[in-house]
Amino acid sequence: MKTLKIQLTSIADVQKFVNAVTRFNGDVDLQSGRYLVDAKSIMGIFSLDLTQPVDMLVHSDNADELLKDIEAFIVK
Repeated sequence: MKTLKIQLTSIADVQKFVNAVTRFNGDVDLQSGRYLVDAKSIMGIFSLDLTQPVDMLVHSDNADELLKDIEAFIVK
């Protein structure tokens, strides 16, 4: 499992992020505080506090393609 921080600042960012994550076969969750949602759910993502970076939990060891697709959203 990999955990990293991402930042989604606009509706367009959320749409691009969900499109990329939906193409990934594994499970991906987003966590903000004590809230955990499926990263493939637009409604779930909008229920989080997106004013701050959120934790992305990738439940796979082979996520290189996904990480490449969402590189613009990763907080460095």
